[in-house]
Amino acid sequence: MKYADLHLHTSFSDGTQSLSELIALAKEAHLRCISITDHDSVAAYLPALPVSDIEIIPGIELTADYNNTEVHILGYCIDYSQPWFQEKLNDICDVRVSRMREMCEKLTALGMPIAVEEIAKFAGHNCVGRLHLARMLSRKGFVSSVQEAFNKYIRDGGPAYVSHFRLSPQEVIALIRKAHGVPVLAHPYCLPFQDMIFDFIKDGLMGLEVLYPEHTPAQIATYL
Repeated sequence: MKYADLHLHTSFSDGTQSLSELIALAKEAHLRCISITDHDSVAAYLPALPVSDIEIIPGIELTADYNNTEVHILGYCIDYSQPWFQEKLNDICDVRVSRMREMCEKLTALGMPIAVEEIAKFAGHNCVGRLHLARMLSRKGFVSSVQEAFNKYIRDGGPAYVSHFRLSPQEVIALIRKAHGVPVLAHPYCLPFQDMIFDFIKDGLMGLEVLYPEHTPAQIATYL
């Protein structure tokens, strides 16, 4: 039987490994295929995919907002080399950096001086998110753990939290399909109302992530 993992993150988003390290781990796990689906980024694939006997499906995970609910949509088989697609991701990254700068200002005002530039240096790239910020807060000794950083300061509604502009699911789905990709709803169990899925299908959604660690057997059966 052939196995695959199509929802992986590198250090460019929520993960800690590089693409080459993930490929090595995939080989150890006897996987035949993987997809790196970093949040709002394809930097792990640049400048080119490494040569490997493991099939690598180009992917991404984009965040959307639907009636104040955060929705994650995976895009598979995307043509990420198109200039317009790169420009769109750059725009999204600019929004992320602006948001992070505001969060750093709030944390500094709370007695925890931190700058977005040092987070970017620590992460190794500019398109940083809350997880990178949490790791930096822990590294600097302001909190004892990443989870504490979220719980006390940067969770939704926390004292250092800053909301930010997100695309709609319709825009994300259209973006992925324009890049010749396949839009798939990530971890649908997170949605407060499952009827949302039918709205996304009308907008061009082409699949659901069924096998996910938090999904119950009943949910898996439903999504299948």
